[in-house]
Amino acid sequence: MTKETKIVAGILAGAALGAAVALILSSDKSDDVKDKVTDWFCDLLDASKDKISDVSDTVKDKIAKVRA
Repeated sequence: MTKETKIVAGILAGAALGAAVALILSSDKSDDVKDKVTDWFCDLLDASKDKISDVSDTVKDKIAKVRA
């Protein structure tokens, strides 16, 4: 696992933990707040997957250039 992958994984784990704690401690238990947090977290995961994919592609390209 590369350093960048570990960093992104740590950020995602922290975001997931933060979202869970926010839902648990939220004084307003309405569905609206839960929906907003869920949407935000899904958007964060999608963006993170895109970033990881981009980093992975860059690393693969550099490895291919070194081997060539």
